[in-house]
Amino acid sequence: MAQTFQQRFTNVGRIGLMMSNVGTLGRPNVQNNTSGPPSMEYPINSGVEHLFESGLWIGARVNGQTLVSTAATDNPSGYSTGGSGYEFTAASPITEKSKLPSSTVFSANAISHQDFITNFTDRNVVVPGTTIPIQEHTNPLGADVHLETYTWNYSFADYFVICNYTITNNSTNRWDSVWLGNWSDLVVRNVNVTQESGTAFYNKGGGGFLSNYSSLYAYEVTGDDILFTQSYGALQFLGIKWRGKFFHPNNDTTFSNQGLPSPKVNANFWDYKSATSQFPYPSDDPSRYYKMANGLDFASSLVSNELKNPSNKTQLLSAGPVVSIMPGESITYVCAFVCAKQIGGPLDNATTRKELNDHLSWAKRTYLGEDINENGKLDGGEDLNANGLLDNYILPEPPATPKVKVITNDRSVDVYWDGAAQESVDAISKKKDFEGYRIYRTNTGDDKKGNLIENLKVLEQWDSSGNQIGFNNGFGAIKLAQPMQFEGDTTHYDYHYHLDQMLNGWQYMIVVTSFDKGDDVLGIPSLESSFTENAQQIFPGTAANAFDNTDEKEIGVYPNPYSINAAWDGTTSRTRKLYFNNLPSRAEITVYTAAGDIVTVLNHDASSGSVGNDIGWYKNFSTDKNVVFPEGEHAWDLLSENKTGITQGLYLFAVKDLKTGEIRRGAFAVVK
Repeated sequence: MAQTFQQRFTNVGRIGLMMSNVGTLGRPNVQNNTSGPPSMEYPINSGVEHLFESGLWIGARVNGQTLVSTAATDNPSGYSTGGSGYEFTAASPITEKSKLPSSTVFSANAISHQDFITNFTDRNVVVPGTTIPIQEHTNPLGADVHLETYTWNYSFADYFVICNYTITNNSTNRWDSVWLGNWSDLVVRNVNVTQESGTAFYNKGGGGFLSNYSSLYAYEVTGDDILFTQSYGALQFLGIKWRGKFFHPNNDTTFSNQGLPSPKVNANFWDYKSATSQFPYPSDDPSRYYKMANGLDFASSLVSNELKNPSNKTQLLSAGPVVSIMPGESITYVCAFVCAKQIGGPLDNATTRKELNDHLSWAKRTYLGEDINENGKLDGGEDLNANGLLDNYILPEPPATPKVKVITNDRSVDVYWDGAAQESVDAISKKKDFEGYRIYRTNTGDDKKGNLIENLKVLEQWDSSGNQIGFNNGFGAIKLAQPMQFEGDTTHYDYHYHLDQMLNGWQYMIVVTSFDKGDDVLGIPSLESSFTENAQQIFPGTAANAFDNTDEKEIGVYPNPYSINAAWDGTTSRTRKLYFNNLPSRAEITVYTAAGDIVTVLNHDASSGSVGNDIGWYKNFSTDKNVVFPEGEHAWDLLSENKTGITQGLYLFAVKDLKTGEIRRGAFAVVK
């Protein structure tokens, strides 16, 4: 039966990677639809994208024929049902599970903080449920693929997604000399900034190959957005499991000692869709298989110089040869998509790649888990969880992410968090190694830079006294005498920090993390909890102000006068913002011209979150789901009921308290 095409994207960490149930990765239309979900965005919500599209390739010799089944290949529009190069069809929907106890899809069997699981196959030669032939796909391998993607929110592992493919030969033929890999079109651009489109969007890239990490990478060489990008996108081969053996060049002796071909990782690139260049596009199965089995010499000046020149290239990273896969036999192939910032500017050298190298190392370490020496066997001292098995995907764990409650006030914020992190036990060291807390905050205006998380700055740190780690300042300044509870919230909050001298109406991000001592003996550095799990975007402002008490405050508007454009405004007439404050929790706000004509009517309901956060400014600069608004304020985009901009002049307003029926009035001015 036909399965509906489906896509999901990772959002538990700082990388947003789209995957589908037909084997494609990425969202090719991200250039044209920047308000939609990400393709391979890092940091998420930044607009810095790293991928057009990618897909699995399986190449083998079958009864004297050379066959390659592809989930994606060079195509200017990306995936299309039955299109050339898109030879896999969906065999299941995408399901999700998580090892986070707080997740709605928590499962004790989950591998990561966000697992996506799906199945697809190359066995169909027509689109299921139709008579439409899949172009150039008349002789399939008979491959069924089970894909699981893994993503974490740990601050040291939230920049990669691991793809674990289990590939089964469900044909009646043996596959010989098998190569497995991923085609990718890594393109690094900031889609929120660049004005370039079409060919000009794609021809600014450079790249390289890091053999010690088995990784191809791409970056932006030039472009109108380069100062807002400075990032790497990478595809990394992690390993193959075949007949109980770990297939990787670092485990060559296991294969050579048995007279088997040595594992190889090949890297290729070619000029996009070009058959005439010195790096030609492979247009049929024999040429695709040849590319998989023969990598480029990245040490040659011809290759290295070509990669430094900005152009539109696609990449292929492949591993093999696996001697054979019999009918009914399965093999597991694992790769990772990894992102990192360029350190020091838009160049490519050992210095700018330092963070990329670190991130590739953590992706590899995450996959290997207990297999420290990469031989695919459980050796003495490697069974970290004492279950008698060699386990992949075992990470050292930072302390638990604190549960945070933020209360907004007039020009200040109160932050509360729990103390559960102090009871955390590291999965590897088996110790309670909690050390302390850090609180982070962004500054005013950081939201207009495109990504709040990357602009977080440490405000304070508190850590255990009596050791050689940190400040030794203890927790007395923040520890509550009695735990705090809030209505409708079962969490007991043990700590409190007050932030003052903040500006009403401006957006800030608040994050509280916990960190541990690390373990020098095991080679584990001090680890810090997630930057995304409790991140909250907050707006200081006035509390609700009922019209039926003696403490009521005067209804106000700010900035008043409003000068086009205000400092916090976006760059368009649809991303302006003006605030009404000291409002009742439920109110109707009517704006009039000086002549008495109604400009707009705004409905304010603090309990439902109807505080003006549906206007264009918030859609552009405040996209996170964890946003805390003041109950007594309402934002307006200065657009009339028919969504036209208002002109300069004097305006009147009336605020009706929907609980008491009382009305208060005021005025504001709009000036150039």
